[in-house]
Amino acid sequence: MLNIGLLGCGRIGQVHGRSISQIAGARVAAVADAFEAPAKALAEKTGAQVMEAAALIASAEVDAVVIGTPTDTHYDLIHAAAAAGKAIFCEKPVDMSADRIRDCIKAVEAAGVPFMTAFNRRFDPNFANVQARIAAGEIGAVEIVTIQSRDPSPPPVSYIQSSGGLFRDMMIHDLDMARFLLGEEPVSVYAVGASLVDPEIGRAGDVDTAAVTLTTQSGRICQITNSRRASYGYDQRIEVHGEKGMLRAENVLENTVEIATASGFRKAPAQHFFLERYDAAYRAEMAHFVDAVINQRPVTPGITDGLRAQILADAATLSFEKGTVIALG
Repeated sequence: MLNIGLLGCGRIGQVHGRSISQIAGARVAAVADAFEAPAKALAEKTGAQVMEAAALIASAEVDAVVIGTPTDTHYDLIHAAAAAGKAIFCEKPVDMSADRIRDCIKAVEAAGVPFMTAFNRRFDPNFANVQARIAAGEIGAVEIVTIQSRDPSPPPVSYIQSSGGLFRDMMIHDLDMARFLLGEEPVSVYAVGASLVDPEIGRAGDVDTAAVTLTTQSGRICQITNSRRASYGYDQRIEVHGEKGMLRAENVLENTVEIATASGFRKAPAQHFFLERYDAAYRAEMAHFVDAVINQRPVTPGITDGLRAQILADAATLSFEKGTVIALG
C-alpha cells in the first residue's frame, strides 16, 4: 500500500484524491492546504488526516507526495520532499523558471527519489493510442504533427496576470504532446499571437489566440494552435501525418448519438470542460505513478520532461515577443 500525502486541496487536489481512492494499491494518508475548509472537506472524502505541509512531508506515514499547490510553491516543496526521501508527483509547470527546474532536478537526483511531471494528456486513451501506433511503425516516419487546443472560454484576467502567459500556462501541455508524438526534439520555435477574444487579456500583456511551429533536426514539423474561446466545447484534437498514412484523434463528445433529418446529420457537442474531458487521463496517470513507485519502475514523464516543455514554452514566448524564430541549443 502506497501512502500518499496531498499538498493542495483545491480543484486539482480533489481530482487526484478521487483518482487515488480508485487505485487498490494506494490511499490518501494525509492532506495539507493553506486554507482549512478545503483540507477538511477532502480529508472527509478520503479518510485522510489533515496536517501542515511541513509535517506531512516529514511524516513517516507518508511514502509519496502529490504537489497540486500554486506553481510558485513547487520549488520549496520539491526540495523538502526530495530531502525527506519521498516519491514526488508534481503538477505542471514544475516552476516558471527553467533554471529553478534545473535546481530541482539536482535535488531530486541527489535524493534518488522518483519524480513525475503531471502531463496528464499523455495518458488520454486516444492520444496514448496514437503514440503507441506511431511507435509501432504503423504510419512510418512522422512528417507533420498538428495539435489543436481551444478552451470553451477564457479564464478571468486575475488568473492571466499570474499564469505566466498562454505559452507557459495553456500551450505547455501541447508542447509536451508535440515531444510525445514527434519522436525527436524540436530545434527551433516560431510563435505568433494576438488578443482576439478578450481585450483585457491583451491589456494584461498576454494573448488569447496563438500558433506555434516547431521543427526538428530532421525537418519534422509540428503546428500547434491555441485559443481561449471555442463556442462548441472543449476542443482537443491531434493529427499525425507520416510516410505511410495518418493517425487522428478527434474530440470526445458528450455522447455518441447522431441524428439524421432532412436538414442533415448532427452530432453531440464536444465535452465542455477539461475535468470531464480528461477524467480517464487523470486516473491513468496516477495509476502509472503508483505502479511505478511500488514496483520500482521508471516514472514518465519525469522532471526532465517538465524542464524541456518549459524551455519550449519560454522559447515560444520569446519568439512571439521578438517576432523571430528561436533556435534551441
